[in-house]
Amino acid sequence: MIDQTAVLPALLAFGISAALGPVVIPFLRRLKMRQTEREDGVQSHLKKAGTPTMGGIIILAAMLISCGVFAGRNPRVIPVMILTGGFGLIGFLDDFLKVVLHRSDGLLAWQKLLLQILFTSVFAFYLLNGGEISLQMRIPFAGGRMLDPGILGLPILFFAVIGTVNGVNFTDGLDGLASTVTIVTAVFFTVAACVLDAGCPAASSAAAGALMGFLLFNAYPAKVFMGDTGSLALGGFVAGMAYLMEMPLFIPIIGLIYLVEVLSVIIQVGYFKLTHGKRIFKMAPIHHHFELCGWSETRVVAVFAVITAVMCLIGLLAL
Repeated sequence: MIDQTAVLPALLAFGISAALGPVVIPFLRRLKMRQTEREDGVQSHLKKAGTPTMGGIIILAAMLISCGVFAGRNPRVIPVMILTGGFGLIGFLDDFLKVVLHRSDGLLAWQKLLLQILFTSVFAFYLLNGGEISLQMRIPFAGGRMLDPGILGLPILFFAVIGTVNGVNFTDGLDGLASTVTIVTAVFFTVAACVLDAGCPAASSAAAGALMGFLLFNAYPAKVFMGDTGSLALGGFVAGMAYLMEMPLFIPIIGLIYLVEVLSVIIQVGYFKLTHGKRIFKMAPIHHHFELCGWSETRVVAVFAVITAVMCLIGLLAL
């Protein structure tokens, strides 16, 4: 049954996000936190150069404040916020180094991976010592039966969390794409939490509301981009909710777009190296491939959102 904690956090987060936009976006513009575009990339994106980035702080603020208000009644939101806030901090550092200090690579690959392992370790520690959540995994289409991975539980957790975070990060490449896809995913988690009586709809509800407010400014043509601050935070949110509800095996279903995005990059890079310069896709991640095939940004976003909605309906059947 749907209660107030499945609705009120969304309304509060939406209000905060919508109110912060007109304040934060001019502030980011004054600080010259501007997006840069690759000259060898999609040519239509060159006009986006100069658009403020790091707008993910709007999403993070709205989510954390809303969840904080309802944490007393929903303490299970805490591990999700640990992962969301932790990965958001990693993204913020990366954006800050790239945009403010003009260090083209931002955090070095090993630095980013080390920080991701650190916050995933904190999350895992909380899960294992909280007493209420195990590393068992609900099996899709199995009538609620659970899989106990045993000693493989922790390695699977690290792989699932870091993989999901990077999948969401790769999805953030078009106006409103990551926002729209993750709104649908957040709604799925909210409905699933109510169906399973998981006692944790506030976190996913707040995420949906925060993203809807942010989408007012991030939809095509975007007035602000979320940057790694937002995309890494959203990846942490998706992975955190999946583990909180013992549903990591559902990520490939409801997060199919994230999976396809990251696989397209792995396949492209691997094939490029094996063939010494040949490519499978016109450009990776795959949303750029469709753009170069003649699709408009809005069409890619709409199709990817519809695919996610269909997969989330399948996910509900799989509960």
